[in-house]
Amino acid sequence: MLSYRHSYHAGNHADVLKHSILAELLRYLTEKDKRLWYIDTHAGAGMYRLDNSNAAHTNEAREGIERLWRTKDLPEALQRYVELVRQINPDGTLRNYPGSPVIAEQLLRAGDKLWLSELHSTDHATLDDRYRHSRHVRVQKADGFKALTGLLPPEPRRALVMIDPSYEVKADYARVVDALRDAQRRFATGVYALWYPLLGSREAEKLGEELRRFAGSRWLDARLQVRDGRSADAGLYGSGLFVINPPYKLPEMLQSVLPSLSTNLSQDEYATHHLEYEIP
Repeated sequence: MLSYRHSYHAGNHADVLKHSILAELLRYLTEKDKRLWYIDTHAGAGMYRLDNSNAAHTNEAREGIERLWRTKDLPEALQRYVELVRQINPDGTLRNYPGSPVIAEQLLRAGDKLWLSELHSTDHATLDDRYRHSRHVRVQKADGFKALTGLLPPEPRRALVMIDPSYEVKADYARVVDALRDAQRRFATGVYALWYPLLGSREAEKLGEELRRFAGSRWLDARLQVRDGRSADAGLYGSGLFVINPPYKLPEMLQSVLPSLSTNLSQDEYATHHLEYEIP
């Protein structure tokens, strides 16, 4: 099934959580003067218009990036994230939103490399057009889970892997677990960031438990809930990012970022956040 289009959801609360942490992961990893690969298994279209018909249909950015765009008193990490969004909106009006590939492109260095997989034909074409002439970006029309197998271990022995499926197919829950297990066997020292939804489904509830079982002794789980999720029709009431081999500085940063996000993106009195980690 390839019906999912992220253009309907660009800039929502889940993107804010995912991309603000992704940006900090890239900043930490590029502090070392060693080459890095960024591998994105579900890259999407790369860039999204917030004023087109798809985004306007759901208007989810209104409850996400638009709130931070108007907020001045933000923690430094969130200020840096919002500044990345401002860079692609130079006239000061929020019209464009960067997906994970564009955020990575903004933060990586000349010697680093991006490997982007996208299977949806329309989004792949958009992504491929954007990076067609780039020497350091490779775009593949491929199943991201399968493509990951051929990219690990990376040639520079340093990589950040972003795994961000739509989960519209229930099999994705099992596939992310299998993909991470296999990836760790191939490249145990890689940094792996897995986004997951908070939904009223059995599969979503079990995912966190399964990830902890094989994540080893170095992992982090950051979750953001923006509204009450107890009803059967609650929909996407929040999301999380599970990081294997996180930088040791990441928990301290999130201790200021997560409370700010739950305050600024709150949709009702049930908005909350949770941070759990094990970093020896």
